This record gives sequence, structure tokens and C-alpha cells, in this order.
Amino acid sequence: MFAVIKTGGKQFRVAANDKITVAKIEGNPGDTVAFETVLLLTEGEKTTLAAKDLAAVTVAAEIVEQARGEKVIAFKKRRRQNSKRKRGFRAELTVIRITDILTGGKKPEMKKGDASAVALKAGSSEAKGKAAAKAAPKAKAAAAETLDASNLSLISGVGPTIEKKLRAAGIASWNDIAAWTEADVAKWDEELKLRGRATREEWVEQAKELLAGKPPRAKADQAEQASGEDY
Repeated sequence: MFAVIKTGGKQFRVAANDKITVAKIEGNPGDTVAFETVLLLTEGEKTTLAAKDLAAVTVAAEIVEQARGEKVIAFKKRRRQNSKRKRGFRAELTVIRITDILTGGKKPEMKKGDASAVALKAGSSEAKGKAAAKAAPKAKAAAAETLDASNLSLISGVGPTIEKKLRAAGIASWNDIAAWTEADVAKWDEELKLRGRATREEWVEQAKELLAGKPPRAKADQAEQASGEDY
């Protein structure tokens, strides 16, 4: 007997004792989870596809472990702009073992795993070290938030001369630039004779990044060049 279930936007063909990896499901190792979105059921030579019949089918599974997928790197480089960004992503996953396929409207017994081992691991020095490593970027973001929003020179491409022009026009903070529309960019480009610098240097995007707590691009690029590493 096997069934096809849907979870996390994907479909899986499963049978008893199969071990599969799915999108993250909240819970601890040992917990029982039930999948009620069953798309197909096969018993011997009989295959059930009718939604009415499948509504009475439930697939029970046990959480084996919480895991993470392989790191995926997203790299973006702006030619001739002295700007490049490198970001990593790891999907949160859950490894489960199929325990039973229940028919006739039967429901599985929902068991809870022993969370003490999970709690012990969370309190270990290794886990604390990982937590500290995760907290480091947040600390950097908090430090960035303390920057003065009126310091226009932190926007890459805004030098002393251009900053004077902007302030004379009443543009005094990142909020003012972040609120610019395409029409505003064209207007200030013509009035202040910016020669396309606002679009080329992505001032609006930079202002939004600064307001979100990200480090200034100019400083990030300088640090990147000095260290030889991608940020």
C-alpha cells in the first residue's frame, strides 16, 4: 500500500517505514504528525482517486529530526559600480518517517516525543555558540540603526557638493530620498543637474536599506575591498 500526499507545496509518494524530507513542520523528534491532504491511494491493484474517498484517508508519520538544506548562494554584481552582494540561504527542513496509512476515517494517536533531549541540546555550549553567531548580524543591524538619518553622505554617490544641493532643495534625510518616485527622481535629476547619478547609484534603494538598518554601501564596499571577502 502506498499513498501520495501533499505538504509544503510538494507531492510525495509514501509507504509505511519510508523516510522522507519535507518543508519544516513544527515539532520535536518523536512527535506524531498527520497528513490529511492525500491525493492518491493504492492498495494492491486498487487505486483510489475520488476526493470523497480520500477524505477518509490519513497518513501518520513521526518526526525524526529537524534539519537544514544545502546552502544556496545568490551573488549579484553591478558592473562598473564597485558594488557586489553575496547572500546565502538554507531551507528549514524536517525529516519524517511514515508510520502508517489509515483508511476508513481512522485517526492516528498523536504522540509527543521526549523534548528533554532537545532542551538539553539547546542549552549546550555548541548551541549557545550558534545562537551567538546568529545574534552577531542582528547586533550589526542594531548598530546601523543608530546612524544619523540626516547624514546624506552615507549614500554612495552623494559627495559634499551634491549634499549641499540636496539640502538647499529641502532634502534633509534618508526618509526624503526613500519616498522618491520615478517622477521625483527625474525632477531632481533635472533641477539639481545630477546627470543620472540618482538612478545609476540607486539612491532610493540605498536610502531604504539604511532605514532598514543595513550598513552603508560605501562602507561595506570599502570593508569588502580591504578584507578581500564578499559581504
